[in-house]
Amino acid sequence: MRIIPAIDIIDGKCVRLTKGDYNTSKVYNENPLEVAKQFEDAGIQYLHVVDLDGAKASHIVNYKVLETIAGKTNLKIDFGGGLKSDNDVITAFNSGARQITGGSIAVKDRDLFECWIQKYGSQKIILGADCKDQKIATNGWLESSNLEVIPFIKNYQKQGIKYVICTDISKDGMLQGPSTELYKNIIQQCTNGSADQSVKLIASGGISHIDELNELKEIGCEGTIIGKAIYENRITLKQLERFIISN
Repeated sequence: MRIIPAIDIIDGKCVRLTKGDYNTSKVYNENPLEVAKQFEDAGIQYLHVVDLDGAKASHIVNYKVLETIAGKTNLKIDFGGGLKSDNDVITAFNSGARQITGGSIAVKDRDLFECWIQKYGSQKIILGADCKDQKIATNGWLESSNLEVIPFIKNYQKQGIKYVICTDISKDGMLQGPSTELYKNIIQQCTNGSADQSVKLIASGGISHIDELNELKEIGCEGTIIGKAIYENRITLKQLERFIISN
């Protein structure tokens, strides 16, 4: 299972929110590159970068931060937040993203998102299936929809989606443990015989203790995004380094 630390960006700074509420924003470091280098030094290979300004503005904003991290580390970066147009996606890839995550766009402009899947391929495009009470949320979680999370994912599976990031918003930033049962249900219901046809689920939200990583690995998560638990020293980079080596 891949370990994927998160860097969320507001005003070019590394921040964390609680339950996606912008009013709870807490700055952890004014230099995201410094944080990214710490991750890389711990043997971590992957990074999840979210442009929170972009999510609110509905277009990419903090691409320069992405460009700096991608240019000065070897981290494989997936980037999301505010990707609403072809130009946004081109900017993200040109700035160094290995993958991009589409959440709101997958709800509000299905045709465009499906075009991205066809154009860039299923290895490059991640479906963002962020939900509250198992209903998909959009626009930096500021809006909710009536779409149920599992049918939403299964629908995009038919279009070739393989990678899915699912955040239970009620858990995000709470440090009270992940939605293991939700992830287990998604994996069970979105498994189509062979591993190649099954969803590669990346769990996100609520991670608070190193033991939870083993639980998520056991149920079949392909990756886990960890944010506040690292910044609040609930999980140390040394612990993550040991987990990566032992797995």
